[in-house]
Amino acid sequence: MCKLIKNILTGKQITKATPIEEEIIFDGGVMITETDTAGIITYANRKFREMTGYTSEELIGAPHSINRHPDMPKAAFKEMWETIKKGDYWEGYVKNMSADGRYYLVMVWIKPKFDTNGNITGYIAGRKVPNKLKMSRALEMYRRMKAAE
Repeated sequence: MCKLIKNILTGKQITKATPIEEEIIFDGGVMITETDTAGIITYANRKFREMTGYTSEELIGAPHSINRHPDMPKAAFKEMWETIKKGDYWEGYVKNMSADGRYYLVMVWIKPKFDTNGNITGYIAGRKVPNKLKMSRALEMYRRMKAAE
């Protein structure tokens, strides 16, 4: 199940790996990304690049879905987009995928960035080590949601 992701800055196609059931343990630190209003990555810090296995050149200009794990239901991101497009803060538990197909689990927060007129200009996201019980509950809910898609 390979999916192509196009980087809009470089024009290069990035082939997403086939998922494998091997976890990369997120041991903390600060994973930060910034995107434009369409979800195109404009910044990815070193920790995010290390965890995902993608280079800056691959990430900057790529849609943030480059690291979306196929186990994540579309409905989870629908609610996220509805929240942040209104200018509100969102947080949730997410299963993401690295460039080599392994997964990592995070608690993500996203907040809009505004210009001086109050217009949303993009989004900033950070990731924390997830609470194990809450993450487990989220993964079970995602399995049910995914089965209903």
